[in-house]
Amino acid sequence: MYTTTPSTSHPARPAAVAADPSEVVETRLWIEEHNWLYALLRSEDNVAPTFRFPDLLSACVALVFSKDDAAERIFEFLGTALVMRSPTTPRRRESLWRPQYELLHDLQCSPANRHPNPKFGLDQLTTACVALCQFDDSTGASVLRQARCNMVERHTASHVSLQRLR
Repeated sequence: MYTTTPSTSHPARPAAVAADPSEVVETRLWIEEHNWLYALLRSEDNVAPTFRFPDLLSACVALVFSKDDAAERIFEFLGTALVMRSPTTPRRRESLWRPQYELLHDLQCSPANRHPNPKFGLDQLTTACVALCQFDDSTGASVLRQARCNMVERHTASHVSLQRLR
């Protein structure tokens, strides 16, 4: 696997809202899909709040998995489009939130990704989610909406956890 440049840096958050390092998981993203997501990151539509890569990447995963045919769509893309790319295509290292990683991990461990079927890695599954979102809505507006929804879910879950501790 090849990386073109170091991971996108993410400024530290204030201590009151700092994310536990175990809440994000590192993955890789093929360069074509990374470029589209980077353009969305820098888009004038990404404001108030400005979402970062873990938010946007996780939103893509959540959007794809919000449909009943998520696994079929992902494996269709992998088996037709991604498989035709060079296996030495550069990738960028990025992070996503743990709940969306769990969705991808479950799919990676599923029978659809076992013998006699080809075995696809986490980077390929992640890339498929971004590609499918780009195909469904090239403007990225749905990704930004989903990033907001994911943020509310994380905040709600965090708030409930804090109340249980009291």
